[in-house]
Amino acid sequence: MPPSRQRAETPTLTATVPRQLVHRAAVAETFLTAWRRTETDRFAVSAQWPRAHGLHVSPDRSAYEPLLVVETVRQSGTLIAHTEYDVPLGHHFVLQEFDVDTIPEHLAVGPVPAEPVVDVHFVEVRHRAGRPAGARYTAEVLLDGALVATARVAFTCVAESVYRRLRGGRTPATVSAPPAPPGLPPEAVGRALPADVVLAPADRKDRWRLRVDTAHPVFFDHPLDHAPGMLLLECARQAARARAPEAGTPASFRSVFHRYAELDEPVWIEASDEGGTEMRILATQGESAVFECMVGLAKE
Repeated sequence: MPPSRQRAETPTLTATVPRQLVHRAAVAETFLTAWRRTETDRFAVSAQWPRAHGLHVSPDRSAYEPLLVVETVRQSGTLIAHTEYDVPLGHHFVLQEFDVDTIPEHLAVGPVPAEPVVDVHFVEVRHRAGRPAGARYTAEVLLDGALVATARVAFTCVAESVYRRLRGGRTPATVSAPPAPPGLPPEAVGRALPADVVLAPADRKDRWRLRVDTAHPVFFDHPLDHAPGMLLLECARQAARARAPEAGTPASFRSVFHRYAELDEPVWIEASDEGGTEMRILATQGESAVFECMVGLAKE
């Protein structure tokens, strides 16, 4: 066989990026496969989405969930921060803002795993003492050439020693969550399993307590000393579904993270209708807001 023909028929080999570069412990929760710089501060990140997943694929396996897009964009920014902007491994990333708009009709599960490409543009990188201390980036997620989502993200990053001072001695070994109270029925929040329900009933139909299960293999892929941002975004998704199931499917999220949601204190979730296609979700702990999100609803 001529060498040129042999090369042409050699299949492309695909593997995930090292899980440490996206702050995951499980390879199964690492969705990125490659990246390359396309121009100054702009990068193309390749991913693969599984056809079945406990959280990120619909219970009937027909559609990818918007929060899979969120996790893919989060991993993309973390990967690029480490590999292209020299943020050391071991630094902690703290979300400040995460906005995402998805196009549900382009998120159908096909006969093979989807392979989206994320166009990541770092529009601002802040430095402290010669090291990146935070950034803002935008992302466009394309699947088979079709735009499926746009996103805007802001985060800070700090060294382990600084993070420990900020946390005042709180570590996964010194804080723990109390037993999770019984949750809402899974069908009320668009989930198949009771273990994936993150809301417990409270005193009103528009108010719930956050269920924190530190054994959950996705939200707590590794030990944490606070409730992660993805858990808070999932609570916003579930609260919008529970508050107005007839209004549509959560498809966009405009979120602000005000402070850490501690594991050992109750977090209360409230939902208010902002006018038909939007729902405002507020999470509070004690007297302080920890997270708020405007959830946009798309008709099914």
